[in-house]
Amino acid sequence: MKIIISHDVDHITVWEHWRDLVLPKCIVRSSIELALSRISFAEYWLRFKEITANKFHNLDELMLFDKKNNVNSTFFIGVNRGLGLCYSLKSAEYWTRRILGKQFDVGVHGVEFDNLEGIKKEYETFKQISGSSKFGIRMHYLRSSKDTLKFIDKASYIFDSTLYESKNPYKIGNLWEFPLHIMDGYLFNSNSKWQNQSISQVKDQTLRILEQADKKGIKYFTLLLHDRYFSNSFKAWKEWYVWVIEYLKKNGCEFVTYRDAIRELEAKA
Repeated sequence: MKIIISHDVDHITVWEHWRDLVLPKCIVRSSIELALSRISFAEYWLRFKEITANKFHNLDELMLFDKKNNVNSTFFIGVNRGLGLCYSLKSAEYWTRRILGKQFDVGVHGVEFDNLEGIKKEYETFKQISGSSKFGIRMHYLRSSKDTLKFIDKASYIFDSTLYESKNPYKIGNLWEFPLHIMDGYLFNSNSKWQNQSISQVKDQTLRILEQADKKGIKYFTLLLHDRYFSNSFKAWKEWYVWVIEYLKKNGCEFVTYRDAIRELEAKA
């Protein structure tokens, strides 16, 4: 089983949220998690320090970790605004080029999911800022409709990784769909708006999902960590990611990109 690691970039600064409720929700969520003893006071305090530092991302830290561990991860950057994703196109371009410069792949974190023209517009915007015409997409909040994949294919994306299902990659027209198998938030916030699972519970669930995927014959297993959580202010989340990367390495798993997988799949076709 080969492993595809990806990171969704939902936020960059605190002040980009001055018009929405992301910051108040963050404070409420953290307070509830502290009250329920899901996080420590040290984590709670660090989250406020990040607010005062105007920093809601951990992109450099995550790239450094992935590079040291030979993890060829893919980062999904937004070029549109919606549902709490609201950093500027200037910021998107800066980080796209910085991530590409570190030899990682970058795709679109899509906002439009049920409008063909909107999906095409995001494609063209990212094409302009990245200097590439061949890249993939994952929808923000994994939103999709019955037409989403068809629209993504028509917009000329080479792959999508939005659908949360235990399947191998498959094709829709010229588009490769890589189902997502593990997402951090679904593990730690199980049917909840805040963290309700311990690190040990999340590790156990991760092992179960990996075992089930192996039994089903999943050839390319996809895992998502949001860069926001690669921080000591989200201690369990960061610890889980470090642990799962080490676990996969010790068990002989190979880390590949979506592009690597597409080349391999098309060579076999």
